[in-house]
Amino acid sequence: MLKVKLTITDSKCRCGYFKKGQEFLVEDLCPPLCHELWNNIYPFVYALQNGALLDYGSNRAKMFDAKCPDEGRVGIHGEIVEE
Repeated sequence: MLKVKLTITDSKCRCGYFKKGQEFLVEDLCPPLCHELWNNIYPFVYALQNGALLDYGSNRAKMFDAKCPDEGRVGIHGEIVEE
């Protein structure tokens, strides 16, 4: 299974869970993210782990950008980690 690196790109988390620049590596278990953010990005992570290319701007790439569903307070970037 492919690994996905998640990087917090912006954080105004009302609970203070995330800091800009934090990184998480997703292998087979979900990382320590709040469930709202994880539920929002899980389909993208799963697709990348299984070889998908995602819409990324006007291109297709092995990465995505997403925002927390709580008013977009946290930005996150996900990408395949090439070994």
